[in-house]
Amino acid sequence: MYSQVSANKRKTWLIMLVFVAIIAALGWILGNMYGRGSTSYIYLALLGSAIYALIQYFLAAKIATAVNGAHEIQKKDNPRLYRTVENLAITAGMPMPKVYIMDDPALNAFATGRDPKHAVVCATTGLLEVMNDTELEAVMAHEMSHVRNYDIRVMMIVFGLVSAIAFIADMITHLMWFGGGRDDEDRQGNTVFMVLGIVAAILAPLIATLVQLAVSRRREYLADSSGALLTRYPEGLASALEKIRDSGSATQRQNTATAHLFFANPLKGGVAKFFSTHPPIEERIAKLRGMENRM
Repeated sequence: MYSQVSANKRKTWLIMLVFVAIIAALGWILGNMYGRGSTSYIYLALLGSAIYALIQYFLAAKIATAVNGAHEIQKKDNPRLYRTVENLAITAGMPMPKVYIMDDPALNAFATGRDPKHAVVCATTGLLEVMNDTELEAVMAHEMSHVRNYDIRVMMIVFGLVSAIAFIADMITHLMWFGGGRDDEDRQGNTVFMVLGIVAAILAPLIATLVQLAVSRRREYLADSSGALLTRYPEGLASALEKIRDSGSATQRQNTATAHLFFANPLKGGVAKFFSTHPPIEERIAKLRGMENRM
């Protein structure tokens, strides 16, 4: 298990280098389309993306709780949820995160923040109503594992970089339609970069999104395993996933920007299902049942 954690962390950082390469390539194309200093545009694209990712990094928790309508609670507000999180924090040797509740009938939960000392875990009212104590503990152990494994930090940075790539691609599209800093004669000899710009503007955001999905799905499997080890009872999480499969996890507030934070896919079907940041529930259940047999 611990070797899997280390391997997944290494692979995640390698994948994040792909984002840096995409941003640098977009900066190079933008520089050749808009001006003569293509190298400087690479640096500007990387710097701008880093600043955007840092802003996202520090504001992630406030943004996620606000857009999903979640509110912070204390122990007296919901002793069951609060004590469940408190006991898991003690068992895992972690700082106590802030506890939030989201008023929504969907069976779901999420974690966010930049590190274990600045973390938030949240459960929906639907989850609290349907799950028994063992299943609730299992779901919150999954979310606490995201915090302990620093998934919340990685995914916030990845999301910031995906957004930055989309922004640069939009800039390239704008320049192709409305023109850049070159004169007409210069622009006629710039056909190659115009073609590259069109291709990049279309493919870069799609590739970045697919990489984000790969990172998110990998870390969901890891959090399932880590959460099951924390409770020492994989069947609890498998049972919770079965209830979510049967009752649904799509929230009333549909927000693609924070979908990757949730325990199960909070978006409705269609294209959103194809681009889900979560692996199929049946596969998660099968892996957990496999853990049960090995423990």
